[in-house]
Amino acid sequence: MHMLRKRKEERSSDTESQKSDTPAHIGGTTLFGDNVEDEWFIVYLVREITREFPELAARIDDNDGEFLLIEAADFLPKWLNPENSDNRVFFYKGELHIIPLPETHGQEWELPASTPTISQALTLLSTRSEECLAAKPIRTAVYKRISGYPEKIQASFHRAHCYLPAGIVAVLRQRPSLVAAAVQAFYLRDPIDLRACRSFRTFPPDERVMTVVTFTKCLYAQLMQQKFVPDRRSGYTLPPPSHPQYKAHELGMKLAHGFEILCSKCSKVSPDSKTSVLSNPLWERFLSSLKEKNYFKGEMEGSAKYLELLHMAEDYFQHSVTKPESSVAVSPGDEILTLLQTTTFDLKEFEKEAACLPPADDDSWLEISPDDLDQMLKEATNDSHPSSNEEEQKYDLETVVESMKAFVSKVSTHEGAEMPWSSDEAHVTFDVDSFTNALDRILGAGSEELDSDDLDEEEEFDFSDEDDEDIDVENQRQAQKALPNEAAGSLKSYMKEMDCELAHTNVGKSFTIQKKGANSATATLSQNAGHDSGAEDTELTPVDLDMNLVTNLLESYSAQAGLAGPASNILQSMGVYLPKNADHVGSNEEVEE
Repeated sequence: MHMLRKRKEERSSDTESQKSDTPAHIGGTTLFGDNVEDEWFIVYLVREITREFPELAARIDDNDGEFLLIEAADFLPKWLNPENSDNRVFFYKGELHIIPLPETHGQEWELPASTPTISQALTLLSTRSEECLAAKPIRTAVYKRISGYPEKIQASFHRAHCYLPAGIVAVLRQRPSLVAAAVQAFYLRDPIDLRACRSFRTFPPDERVMTVVTFTKCLYAQLMQQKFVPDRRSGYTLPPPSHPQYKAHELGMKLAHGFEILCSKCSKVSPDSKTSVLSNPLWERFLSSLKEKNYFKGEMEGSAKYLELLHMAEDYFQHSVTKPESSVAVSPGDEILTLLQTTTFDLKEFEKEAACLPPADDDSWLEISPDDLDQMLKEATNDSHPSSNEEEQKYDLETVVESMKAFVSKVSTHEGAEMPWSSDEAHVTFDVDSFTNALDRILGAGSEELDSDDLDEEEEFDFSDEDDEDIDVENQRQAQKALPNEAAGSLKSYMKEMDCELAHTNVGKSFTIQKKGANSATATLSQNAGHDSGAEDTELTPVDLDMNLVTNLLESYSAQAGLAGPASNILQSMGVYLPKNADHVGSNEEVEE
């Protein structure tokens, strides 16, 4: 299975200081590319290994860090973040475990407050596994991502007809996994790589046959979605697009370019490179171990069976025991050239097989309609917020209002805003007195500084008179207690004056006010107060906050014209879905008329 992307530096983070503390273990680095599903398949394997061998514990991360926690981000405890998650997330006995922080000072002796060492983590897993077991919502989110395996493995494959050179067909018969390296070589090609594809010295187009190649769906999509025209000098030509085998010819041409690029990049090591590998002292110890374990099954040294087993052991040692970083590591191009030299094939036999090939798989999954995409997004959102579905909401505008209020009432930090999971949140309230008291505590007791332009208050509280030095201390305290109330009253008066001024402008008229049967005339008068000199004394009708909120949301949603935008993104993140604007098309038609 082909994987590209996970950087080896992730494992190198285990520095020399940690090596002495890390017990004996088996580790590895996997390279994965655009197919993230390959990574989750490894997670499934790791979980099954710890289930099969209960004494083992395993951890896994990638270039994003603890991606298992990222998958369950909606359900993580507040204390868990990327800075303190190292060496805390493990699979143990087939279950996901997270080593918690100590809740009290007494627990610091048992639970590490800083990053635990591997030995500390393993000790806690074995002695306090129940306390370290991840919460059920976290485990559910991770397990849902790997559900369906191993049956889902077959669903990730795609079998397609390809018109390929016979040499590539023979190589793929021996090493089917090389198709991944070839696809990546073509997918990531550059102008220098294409120079080798002008002559095609390794895989000329003279002897091509039809065959079936098994891809992963990701690899197949990478080949199909790239438009490419071969160089005329290469000898590769394509039939007209109307040809029934056009897709097979195009796939074969692209795959052949990938194999040719791999061979052009081979290390071109000397023929005795294998001998240099086998001269390693490790090989001698490896061979002695095989003999002690009766690997050769009593075969006489030098016999055909003995040599066959010996060659198998040499190949395994080269590919698995020697470090990939070493200069003698076998590249895909070297492996392809070696297979071409050691493999014989019959062109006529390939042609006979081409006459009765099984049908190719349907690739209609490559095309996703907008409705399918919307359905996928809704399913993903419902997985995060199970309580949100269209039948329950029925597009109730009150739900929209309550959800938006709950969102606004949430306290955001530098890490971002939190989305409420349900609309059953407390209403947003604003207590002017509490706000003024808090402001007074921040600015100090001298609340006369709240507004430097308030000359009336400065005259009322004139502290410059030196003749009042005999004022009672208790009176001063009472005066200081009265200051917040007076400041609050002053602030309310300012707000009222601002409302009166804005009511006569276009800004004030743009808001919807509350409807009152008895005060309808007053409401009308307050909106048209610009023509009445006594309008300032008229009591202003309160603004209908809910109606204005819904109106602005719907206008923003309509302006998106069916595309993604702030209104739909915020509402969908809270599990609220608005219907399509069926009136939008009709209104456009009226405007055009």
